[in-house]
Amino acid sequence: MGVPQQLAERMSMAEQHEYLRAKFSRRNMIRGGAVTLGAVAGGAFVPGVTAQAAVPTQRTAPAAETVDGALVAPFGRHLAYGTDARTEMTVSWQVPVAVKKPFVRIGAHPWDLSRKIEAEVRTLYTPAGVGASADHTQYYVHAELTHLKPGRTYYYGVGHQGFDPAAPHLLGTLGTFTTAPADKAPFTFTAFGDEGVGYHGLANNSLLLGQNPAFHLHAGDIAYADPAGAGKTADTGFDSRVWDQFLAQTESVAKSVPWMPAYGNHDMEAWYSPNGYGGEKARWNLPDNGPDARNLPGVYSFVHGNTAVIALDANDISFEIPANLGISGGTQTKWLEGQLKKFRASEDVDFIVIFFHHCAYCTSTSHASEGGVRQEWVPLFEKYTVDLVINGHNHQYERTDVIKGDKVAKKLPIGETAYPETEGVVYVTAGAAGRSLYSFTAPDSYEGHVKDVESVASFVNGKDGKVDETVAWSRVRYLDYSFLRVDVEPAARGHYARLRVSGIAETGDRIDHFTVARRAK
Repeated sequence: MGVPQQLAERMSMAEQHEYLRAKFSRRNMIRGGAVTLGAVAGGAFVPGVTAQAAVPTQRTAPAAETVDGALVAPFGRHLAYGTDARTEMTVSWQVPVAVKKPFVRIGAHPWDLSRKIEAEVRTLYTPAGVGASADHTQYYVHAELTHLKPGRTYYYGVGHQGFDPAAPHLLGTLGTFTTAPADKAPFTFTAFGDEGVGYHGLANNSLLLGQNPAFHLHAGDIAYADPAGAGKTADTGFDSRVWDQFLAQTESVAKSVPWMPAYGNHDMEAWYSPNGYGGEKARWNLPDNGPDARNLPGVYSFVHGNTAVIALDANDISFEIPANLGISGGTQTKWLEGQLKKFRASEDVDFIVIFFHHCAYCTSTSHASEGGVRQEWVPLFEKYTVDLVINGHNHQYERTDVIKGDKVAKKLPIGETAYPETEGVVYVTAGAAGRSLYSFTAPDSYEGHVKDVESVASFVNGKDGKVDETVAWSRVRYLDYSFLRVDVEPAARGHYARLRVSGIAETGDRIDHFTVARRAK
């Protein structure tokens, strides 16, 4: 994004943000009405309030009041649970130009959308010279829906002045969503990471929709608007408009399936805020129950049925890519332990699933394993017997045996069952959603093509660089596009509830399956 490479390598994310702001603020204009994330006190947005930021502009687009709202169609719809997945949902979308009075209509039937909720516009401006985006403004719209009924399917439509989705000729724009149930009903969810924009991401999305998931987890590196992913301002390839393409690509799924992301290294964008997440705070409206919504907006938890899900931000503890290393001051790890303790004590929660970007255990020749995760979080995963950990970062599918203390606690061949209460934790790298694939040092070994090996040469990213290791825990390896499907099966108290986990290839073939079993409360 326009700073010398040798300087960027010594800068934290906050320092890069200040460098860019100083550089581009030397131009001579203030763009009236633009909202940039750093300009809003506390990183929060206030509906109906417009902030001004010292950023340049050379705008030639017509003023908002000259645009006929009837000619502007919303796009890029995506859903997200609120803090309580049973009663809260956020509907988000984009518009290509400024509109007046955006809103959501919602009802139990498509012919009865009488409930109307005002929406909030978050305007994101990227000036010429910041990457390849040129003089570009994006308009993200969010409406928080509360007091919904658990396990209920709702119809909704998004609109603005001049565009009312309840109008007969616009009923085709309506969508649906379903809130989480109040009881321990069976359900399915899906997960992957490292998607980007392109054919393979689109193909995986089409397959996801066919799984009928209750929600989808995205383990970071979402759109790749920042293709370098090092958290450096020197990335001249940054293009904020890639997000428009991404949200349009995922709308076929995300308009009806809550799309719950964690943030990866490619999701830090230095221009918008000191922590690199200013752009993400404009695009997403995620649960705000994490330890620090300002600095860690991608850290949160929610409960669906008998399963608690925790999203973490591994940029905070990454030795490999340290642009945001230590940003939480340890509060994220403390919060994580509090969440694990709470969920393990809850009578309503059987399973705990955790997802984040950097891999705890992977043998990819590119990023392999992250020592910061092993140091800070893995001991907590083992202490509280986490049932499943899902990562991205490495662009392939890999699944471990049951691990405890960095070693194989139990071999877990395809089709077998793990018992985390007594054995250890299973880790899945599901980073083959769409971007170019990496490689392994060992041969592929997957369902119908098993080639077990006793050990695999790999490395872990430590404080002082890469450390070679030879590991025995690499059980399944598949070097092609894929995603994860998890079928959650509750059980009566004292009987075994199950997570039936499957790796699904872009072809639709199953490449892995195993079960995680735990006695239901």
